[in-house]
Order: sequence, then structure tokens, then C-alpha cells
Amino acid sequence: MAQGMYRIAIVGASSLAGKELADELGESLLAASDVSLLDDEEVAGETAGQVASVGDEATVIHTLDEASFERMDFVFLAGTAETARRHWEAARMAGASIVDMTYALEGEPGVAVRAPLVRAAMGRKTSEALDFATVAVVAAAPAAVMLALVAERIAARIPLRSIAATIFEPASEHGREAMDELHQQTVNLLSFQSLPREQYDAQLAFNVLAALGEAAKVDLPGAAARILRHFALITASNGMALPPLEAQVVHGPVFHGYVASVLVELEQEVGVEAVEAALTGEGIDVVAAQSDPPSNLSAAGQEDVMVLVRATGSAATSRRFWLWLAADNLKLGALNAIACANELKRLRPRGSVQ
Repeated sequence: MAQGMYRIAIVGASSLAGKELADELGESLLAASDVSLLDDEEVAGETAGQVASVGDEATVIHTLDEASFERMDFVFLAGTAETARRHWEAARMAGASIVDMTYALEGEPGVAVRAPLVRAAMGRKTSEALDFATVAVVAAAPAAVMLALVAERIAARIPLRSIAATIFEPASEHGREAMDELHQQTVNLLSFQSLPREQYDAQLAFNVLAALGEAAKVDLPGAAARILRHFALITASNGMALPPLEAQVVHGPVFHGYVASVLVELEQEVGVEAVEAALTGEGIDVVAAQSDPPSNLSAAGQEDVMVLVRATGSAATSRRFWLWLAADNLKLGALNAIACANELKRLRPRGSVQ
């Protein structure tokens, strides 16, 4: 096997997550790999056969079949949860290392939830928790990665008493269908037409919702539970004794990018500068108070989590601080998924492509 050369398949290549992953692979340590773009015809419909790109290279999206996973080293599941459940066993039987970005495999035997992006940003070596019994990994939810990185960075310098967050989830976190419905709701409202409600079962356009309709396909409570669960798993696997995250997830009329309002309470009084200094490092862009605050727009296309720190009162020091966070959810998810694959590389046989 040439150095860095692997055979990689992206299942769900036409999805938002799949396209972002393909772009990021072209800039990663796996850039020299041979990447196949795949879609389940029942899910992707007309995308099979279309021209797409991996980095700067043009390629074609192929329809999944029985031979799709032959000799693959890595398989990324980036489409729907249903497609992931339908095909992951075939990928495993073919000998591929599997990275699940759909969360469908969470809870399966031999499947671990991972966020090596956080561990790397904290300057720690790769965890030894993975072994040859690991059949697949679930790439942790981007919001959990974002919050875990911020919490661990502070706690490494200043003892952390509590952390609570209101997380604003974007439509792109739930796929193209959710994005399209938000767009169509916006257009229809401006033209005084009835609203499509298949995804949200509620009016999301020009609205902020803490709960969706009973028939909604977007599972907001499930997303909230996943973020809490993944945050706990990430911090525990990194050996960080952090307080549990308290969080509420709301959905706004936003197409792309996470923002979060986070209240942290410390065990000692410090100034804003001390919190900013604790946060400064790989993976976090600390925004000065005099600058424009982080936003969905400013975070788009950025690899780092953007953070603005504010004290809760007018005193020079405090135990409690407001953090305003913003991150590109698709990029953060893709980067963590690639970090998962790099973590799995040490479990791959060496010397020849499978």
C-alpha cells in the first residue's frame, strides 16, 4: 500500500454531510486515497450517475450494489439512518472500517461513539480505547463536539462547577429535505401561500421553536438527548471529570451553522481574560469583545469553534460567564469523521490494500 493510500467509500455522497465530507477528504491526511461516491437508489433517486467532486477531482456517484464494498478500507455512512442500517453489515463483512455519521449504529455491539477531534485539539495522544473488537465508530454529534471542546479547554485550566447551554440547531443538521422545507416555507409566507409541513409539522420560517409538531419528521427531542449523551461520552473517554451538561435545543429559521448561548460557573473567581486565555488554543477562535460577535455567517466555512466571553456582572472578576459559540456544523462533523478514520487506521492491516 502506498503511504496514505486507502480505498474509501462515502455512502450518501449526495447528502449535505456526504458532500462536505468529500470536500474535506481532499484536504486531509487521506487526500491520496481512492474515494468512491455511493448512494442508495431508493433514497437518492436521480443522483446516481451524476458528476460530483472529491476535493479538486471530478468523479461520479454510483448506485450501491452487492460489490460496492469489495476491498474498501473505510466506509463513511453519511446518508440516511435507514441506508446506514441497511448496508453497514455488508461493509463490515467486506472488512472495511466503518465511520457512521448518521448515528444509526449507536448502541450496536462493538460500536463506539468517538470525538478524536476534541482529544487532538487538547493536545492528547490518540486514545487506546479502540481495539480489534471495534467493528465501527459513530462520529459524535457536532454540537456535542463543540461543547465538549469548550468545556474541556476551560476545565483544564480553571475548575468547572456547572455548564448549561441553549443550542440553536440549523436545518442542515437534518438534511436536504429539512433545508428545502424551510426555504419553501419562507417563499410561501412571502407570497401568502400555504406552508409545507412534512418535515417540521409547524411553521419554522420567521419563527423560533422549542418543540415541533407531533407529526414532525425532524426529531428535536432526539437531537437534544443525543447531544447530552455524546457530551458525556466524549468527556468521560477523555478522562475529564466534568459536571453534567444541562441543555435545551431549539430550532430557528436558520439554514446552516450552530450557535449556542452557554453559561459556565467556575469554582473560583477570575476575570474575562483568564477565561479567554484558558480557551485559547487549537480548535477554538476566541473573539474579542470589540469585534463582531460569532454568528452562523461568520462561522461558515471555518474549522474552529468561535467563542465570545462575557462576564455576568460589572465586577472585575466573577465565577459565572456567558459564552456565545458558533460553529459550522457540516464542516465540524466532517472533520471529526475524518479524525475517526485516522484513529481507526492503526487497526487496519498494513502492507497491502484489503
